[in-house]
Amino acid sequence: MSVPDLRTRPVAVGVGPVSLDDVVAVARGGAPVELTEEALTALARAREVVEVLASAATPAYGISTGFGALATRHIPTEMRAQLQKSLVRSHAAGSGPEVEREVTRGLMLLRLSTLATGHTGVRVETAQLLAGLLSHGITPVVREYGSLGCSGDLAPLSHCALALMGEGDVRDADGVLMPAADALAAAGLTPVELEAKEGLALINGTDGMLGMLVMAIHDLRMLLRTADVSAAMSVEGQLGTDRVFAPELQAIRPHPGQALSAANLTRVLADSGVVASHRGPDCNRVQDAYSLRCSPQVHGAARDTVEHAAQVAGRELASAVDNPVVLAEEGRVESNGNFHGAPVAYVLDFLAIVAADVASISERRTDRFLDKARNHGLPPFLADDPGVDSGHMIAQYTQAAIVSELKRLAVPASVDSIPSSAMQEDHVSMGWSAARKLRRSVDGLTRVVAIEVLTAARALDLRAPLEPSPATAAVVRLLRESGIQGPGPDRHLSPEIEAAVELVRSGAVLSSVEAVIGELS
Repeated sequence: MSVPDLRTRPVAVGVGPVSLDDVVAVARGGAPVELTEEALTALARAREVVEVLASAATPAYGISTGFGALATRHIPTEMRAQLQKSLVRSHAAGSGPEVEREVTRGLMLLRLSTLATGHTGVRVETAQLLAGLLSHGITPVVREYGSLGCSGDLAPLSHCALALMGEGDVRDADGVLMPAADALAAAGLTPVELEAKEGLALINGTDGMLGMLVMAIHDLRMLLRTADVSAAMSVEGQLGTDRVFAPELQAIRPHPGQALSAANLTRVLADSGVVASHRGPDCNRVQDAYSLRCSPQVHGAARDTVEHAAQVAGRELASAVDNPVVLAEEGRVESNGNFHGAPVAYVLDFLAIVAADVASISERRTDRFLDKARNHGLPPFLADDPGVDSGHMIAQYTQAAIVSELKRLAVPASVDSIPSSAMQEDHVSMGWSAARKLRRSVDGLTRVVAIEVLTAARALDLRAPLEPSPATAAVVRLLRESGIQGPGPDRHLSPEIEAAVELVRSGAVLSSVEAVIGELS
């Protein structure tokens, strides 16, 4: 999804949470970051606590002991630097293809945000180096598989920590693959020698799954407004009624998302000549099909679910996720279970259900355009010469294939758990897996909505000389100006579908409507 270029405006990382917009700006927009003075003070204060405990005779988990099932071994002082290096090297065990640059940048920012709270005990220079990688566009290579979502996203974060040590592979700001040591040297950055507690603090968090959740929320908020546009185009093109979207009908079932969606449909359909053409007493339509009439109920429930997920994300952004954590005010370090990804994993799975269902109703609206028995006077499959031409027949097949895939992706990952670490970590969240499949779900929803927009625009052209609403006319005009032709003999359809997908993904479809009628809710 498109975002403004925010690279000239640094994102300040302090002891408080970064915002959803901050995450998107750094992850996608390439914005640099800077630690606030308050964060530097908190870092230094927490480090003092760690150093006191490191010098004590009493073992302290994560500082002078092993990890996980090996936590009972006391590590002598002279071996502790090696302990931290070994931890990072062994845990950087990911496999599979590289994850997207935005995912890695998102998790790096969120780990830096936790470090800045002063609850992890890393040194100032370690946090500053992580900020330096982000600001110079150096992105460690993180692999698809390796995280169980408890103790956080260990393997992905370990690949990032490895780069801070000058080890492993990274991509520079131009995307060139190179050894981390070379990239750091070219940027004038010096690798760190990890000291007590630092390796563990760099890898023990929910940052990967949280970053992907934040970006999915950003995308779905835009996509659900775009789905309101595509639904309005379908209602209009299929000679449906806008009366069912009246505010007094929404008020007697007061779900907030439903009211917003219905209001959007009403605004998009305002002043439609197509709708007005069958509004009189001669209209014999009793009720529209559920896929048209119930669009606000489905889209609205989806909106409410996204906002619930945003609440969870907001709480997680305000969290300091590490184990053990430094309680600097009390001068102590305590073990805890805050690294468990369940709160994030659940809503990631919930959003995959949302994506599947919104795509499902969109596909049903599209299919109605193509059936001569249900499309109220349009040619079969919107074809130019039915029988010779197939029109949008197979575009709907593509939608159906995607929707079927989305239903499989809606099966929750968070109900699974495979014990690890010799049964010490005997229940895990699988939040990273939930996040990875949600990214595919958001992409699939984008494609399904784009095909509905493409098909509805063709139908509106075929309704001429009836005039569509000013808002839907703007969408049709956008498609045509983008090289997507109107009705006519069959042609290679895949490039037009991909062009429509990009117009939806970039927000251009939504922007074309909002330029005419103002911002949608």
